[in-house]
Amino acid sequence: MKNKITLTHCIILEGNENMEPKENMSIVIEDGLISYIGENPNTKDSEIIDLYDKYVLPGLINAHVHLPGSGKPSKPGSQNADSVKKLIGNPIAYSVIKRMCANYAKTELLSGTTTIRTMGGLGQIDSSIRDSVNNGEKIGPRMLVSDMAVSVPGGHMAGVLAYEATSPEECRTYVSKIAEGKPDIIKLMITGGVLDAKVKGEPGILKMPLEYVEAACAEAHKLGFKVAAHTESTEGVLVALKGGVDTIEHGAMPTDEIIALYKERKAADICTISPALPIATFPTELTNSTELVQYNGKVVMDGIIESAKECLANDIPVGLGTDTACPFVTHYNMWRELYLFHKYVGVSTSFALYSATLGNAKILGIEKETGSVTEGKSADLFIADCNPLDDLSILAKPYMVVFKGKIMKNPKVKKYAKIEKNLDVAFAKL
Repeated sequence: MKNKITLTHCIILEGNENMEPKENMSIVIEDGLISYIGENPNTKDSEIIDLYDKYVLPGLINAHVHLPGSGKPSKPGSQNADSVKKLIGNPIAYSVIKRMCANYAKTELLSGTTTIRTMGGLGQIDSSIRDSVNNGEKIGPRMLVSDMAVSVPGGHMAGVLAYEATSPEECRTYVSKIAEGKPDIIKLMITGGVLDAKVKGEPGILKMPLEYVEAACAEAHKLGFKVAAHTESTEGVLVALKGGVDTIEHGAMPTDEIIALYKERKAADICTISPALPIATFPTELTNSTELVQYNGKVVMDGIIESAKECLANDIPVGLGTDTACPFVTHYNMWRELYLFHKYVGVSTSFALYSATLGNAKILGIEKETGSVTEGKSADLFIADCNPLDDLSILAKPYMVVFKGKIMKNPKVKKYAKIEKNLDVAFAKL
């Protein structure tokens, strides 16, 4: 492959909030970076790829992913601390899990998501895959990883994707332990979730006390890490923001105090409608859940949507993530989160695309590197046959994906027919 590539006859969607198509443009890529955008490129010593008026937009950024899972619905209780500990402790099983996670990361890339942010993984598997991708040993997207999270006994994902802290001191200790693996961010599990709720109407019950959150955030910030927090109740969001968290993952019904704290902390909200929709609206036999779970799923879904609306109304940054690995949420369907954001939160298609590209890049602190089709930035591109601003479902099948200048033509990913069929039926009703 030549170090210089020129894409000609492009229609560019830059990635800004009110992007409009720029026709008959060329993009020159040199050593993985965009060196020129315009109408008169210097094509000397360049490989030329004629895109015949296809649309070029930034590669998507998925701000909330769990690599150890496909999105296929499983039976309740199929994962627990004991079973996970046995798997991780078995060298052969560990190797299989690591390979599986690496394949899921590759799937994200081939579907047009050129950057992912993992929000809770097994041991240091995520950071190991990230390093292998960065070293050129594996094919995958840019990865910002948290590795294991910090929870409490009986808390969300405790013993599975998170350590169990029993005191503020242990919170600090676990943050330091996670930091040894050189992650990019620290993740806290502050509330419970939908699937582990015991009372109807009370999902996301507060699990981690304020003093634990304060201790974990203080240690993480001292070490130079931002902190993300799983929060699915108003009380949980309030504790998270008071404790110093930088991003609220999922969100809940906001209050005036919460909005004020978002602004004071310069925090952001990460909207994840994708996992809430199936739990809240699909028949329980499809999701392997109960009426209690479905009811609580609707409570959480309403909270996620209202949180995003209120944050946007108050100029608080809102990013997008899929929470992949939850039932019916796959590693190739980032486009669906944009569509749901557009439909439920009421934003334009251009703002939905901005939120999943440059908007997410700004929240994650990588806007100087990626997130828009801009000279000097990494050549992370999604090439589409048609204009996704007219129909976001165009993003379901990229014509081409470019990551750091590496061209992937007609990328293909394995899709799950049952999941796609049920999601397509649900989306048709929106």
